Amino acid sequence: MEPFTTHTGLVAPLDRSNVDTDAIIPKQFLKSVERTGFGPFLFDEWRYLDHGEPGMDCSGRPRNPDFVLNQPRYEGATILLARANFGCGSSREHAPWALKDYGFRAIVAPSFADIFYSNCFKNGLLPVVLDEATVERLFQEVYAKEGYRLTVDLSAQTVTTPANESFSFDVDAFRKRMLLEGLDEIGVTLKQADAIRAYEQRRQREAPWLFQ
Repeated sequence: MEPFTTHTGLVAPLDRSNVDTDAIIPKQFLKSVERTGFGPFLFDEWRYLDHGEPGMDCSGRPRNPDFVLNQPRYEGATILLARANFGCGSSREHAPWALKDYGFRAIVAPSFADIFYSNCFKNGLLPVVLDEATVERLFQEVYAKEGYRLTVDLSAQTVTTPANESFSFDVDAFRKRMLLEGLDEIGVTLKQADAIRAYEQRRQREAPWLFQ
């Protein structure tokens, strides 16, 4: 998993509350268990004017010109600015997979659904919670200035605007460490591989009948 330390990126504003995981990646795309290939289908029902199916070539599909990610000024955005309760609905891990595969590294919102929030950390995506007044202010600044970029510093736990104004955010220490080191739970466990092997060898000597 790619580590997250500090990231500066173009911001795309998704000005909707209660965006659920079915909107992020619709149910027909859940057949695959690979973590890649979902980016072209992110927000499929909002992004395109036709119905999407797995394996489609999206390059020629008709796009909704009113949807934020189809607007030229937000092309290449890597930070998503969202409203409250982002990622609600089903617990599908495909939602952060799709966001990450599209190119997003961080999502800034007043609140997230709990399971989606947890899944983000497991997949190298940083969810940042800022208060509603601050998020509203960021929305207004994004709309007012084309090319608006934020810097998200996980080590310092800050979000910094182009005017060099910083806002602090909270993050669990263990989850912070996972992202800084680019580890999921399996990666964290494997860092103790030598100790695990030593324990298994000792137990085999002490209780060989358990291994017969």
